[in-house]
Amino acid sequence: MGESQKAGRIRGSGKRRRRASTRRRTLTITAWVAAGVVVLGGGGLGFLYFKLDGNLKSVDINAQLGTDRPAKVDNGSMDILVLGSDSRAGANSKYGKDEGGARSDTAMVVHVYQGHKKASVVSIPRDTLVDRPDCTDSKGGTVAGAQHAMFNTAYESGGPACAVKTVEKMSGIRMDHYLEVDFSGFQKLIDDLGGVPVTTTKAINDDKSHLHLAAGTHTLNGEDALGLVRTRHGVGDGSDLGRIQLQQAFIKALINQIKHVGVFTSPTKLYNLADTATKTVTTDSDINSVKSLVSFANGLKGIGAGDMKMVTMPVEYDPADPNRVIPLEAKAQQVWTALKQDRPIPAAATKGSAGDQGEAGKVVTSS
Repeated sequence: MGESQKAGRIRGSGKRRRRASTRRRTLTITAWVAAGVVVLGGGGLGFLYFKLDGNLKSVDINAQLGTDRPAKVDNGSMDILVLGSDSRAGANSKYGKDEGGARSDTAMVVHVYQGHKKASVVSIPRDTLVDRPDCTDSKGGTVAGAQHAMFNTAYESGGPACAVKTVEKMSGIRMDHYLEVDFSGFQKLIDDLGGVPVTTTKAINDDKSHLHLAAGTHTLNGEDALGLVRTRHGVGDGSDLGRIQLQQAFIKALINQIKHVGVFTSPTKLYNLADTATKTVTTDSDINSVKSLVSFANGLKGIGAGDMKMVTMPVEYDPADPNRVIPLEAKAQQVWTALKQDRPIPAAATKGSAGDQGEAGKVVTSS
């Protein structure tokens, strides 16, 4: 079996159930929300900028990718790749065994429209089979590309820059920014916020993610929120596509909570949120200071949950392996073309896609 075949047959996410992996999910969109948390207190944090700057980690995506990228589109819009890795090093070791390489188990392209009042979010399933391009890693070495490789191997093989390059090759859209969230930081951020209210339309019971919720309204703490965004067997058909829908629903609840939490009335809460947020995210080098991150986030703070269109990249199950998905090329191109032209994603683009079917997205709503 060649490299590309091996790369495309590593882990499953389809309808067929397999033994649960010890790896657990990261809710990557928290990176975007974390940036919003920083801006909530931007005016009052000037004297703490130096300390908070020291929390931030960054990656020089531009230097690693060079000129082999789509052209910038100067129409007032912005495209952000938001990733979460499943590394189990350090504080993350309690969530599973460190197997020697991180993967981007969740990926979202966030397109902010001209005027920064609305956004579309396109989730890319981790097990999508793609043609991964040759990449340059952080040490300047060359990472060979592969055909029919799982999307999440791009991050594992070549790091953030390779993940960005793979998305740019798939979509034809240049990513203006990159954000990555730390898994353990997500839990603390939810706790610092005081929890996130959600309503479940049916009971969720999943021993594997340690989540047991009756139907009704709940305020989820960090541990429960992690369980919710990683549950697979407790909702829907047990696929990662269903889990993506559940994550999207929780993201809207989280953004609503960000909008309503009273951080201005408590300097201690404000600082704790900013401290956690800056420790949680890794950014591209263009927004690797609190000052630039605040400016970036300030352009997003007017976008509420109701202003976001969230879809999954159009896919179908691979006929050769139902544990993998493959892009519906024509429909996926409709999605990318709409974003490139700063237009709404047409409903026809996702009609019939396996990614937007099933009941999982209706199980959780904002309270």
